[in-house]
Amino acid sequence: MTSLRGKTVRVAGAGVLGLSIAAELGRAGATVAVFDPSPGTSASSVAAGMLAPAFEAGLDAFSAPHLPLYRAARDMWPSFAARMGIVLDRSGALYVDDRQQVVADAFKLRGIAHEVRPEGVFTPEDLRIDPEQALARLRGVAIDHGVAFMDEPITAASPRSHTIAATGWSPVGWAPESAVVTGIKGQIIKTGAAPHEGPVLRRDAGYIAPAPGGALVGATMQPGVTDLAPDAAIYDLLARLLPAEMGAQAFKGQVRVGVRGATPDGLPLVGPSAAPRVWLAMGARRNGWLLAPLVAAMMRAYLAGDDTGPWTAMLDARRFTAKAEKSED
Repeated sequence: MTSLRGKTVRVAGAGVLGLSIAAELGRAGATVAVFDPSPGTSASSVAAGMLAPAFEAGLDAFSAPHLPLYRAARDMWPSFAARMGIVLDRSGALYVDDRQQVVADAFKLRGIAHEVRPEGVFTPEDLRIDPEQALARLRGVAIDHGVAFMDEPITAASPRSHTIAATGWSPVGWAPESAVVTGIKGQIIKTGAAPHEGPVLRRDAGYIAPAPGGALVGATMQPGVTDLAPDAAIYDLLARLLPAEMGAQAFKGQVRVGVRGATPDGLPLVGPSAAPRVWLAMGARRNGWLLAPLVAAMMRAYLAGDDTGPWTAMLDARRFTAKAEKSED
């Protein structure tokens, strides 16, 4: 690993991408500070922690072309988890709804490992982590490598340091490419029932993910909505997935709400901005956890002047704005 000693880096955002980048750059010797004006409110904590190339790209035509990327990111997780002290759950995922043959056929078409079982279609390709534990470990590793944390925003780029926008869905003026990122409200709910171990249960409406003390049910996707108030969407989802649990108003206290960032093609912006010494790592839609090791490795390579790998063009932070600039010419 090329040393980054002597590099000074500011990271805007303390979600999974920001923390993963900070931890990796700190490990490589850079002097790093993470800026986050609202600690603990990242959408990365409003997640079930699924690292799910099979169910993200195996059934969704929009995401299907991204399956090789998602698999490459997933394959980086075992070594990344070992470095960061994150527990990796290899229980897989099980589709249990009415379209089992359709799912099996789609998995076969795309070369996704699976088994047709009496209870549903199982794939071992999807992994999982506990987001709260993982965020704490990433922060801990970053601190162990000298990363500082500041409870304030970055308001401008600096000529004396590299500045990375890892702000999720919030565009920032000093990284002009971030203007293409839009917000998607997501909600999950923690129940006191359902399985608390084993594979993630996938249904057409959503998922039921094992978790200590109960299961996480999710997730809603509300494009263009950016408020953080629980609303009817999550209760409608719970009624479809776990009808026996409805009628419990107590669940209102267990709803988690976050806003994820998304680009027009569903992939994050990763790489240099047109602005000098500014970089972007944001807009990962609902795959921030899956893509985190890959994005962190790419950012480390960019700053070191190393090869950034085969996904550089696909994730180019200027892929939308450069087209717009060219069309104006």
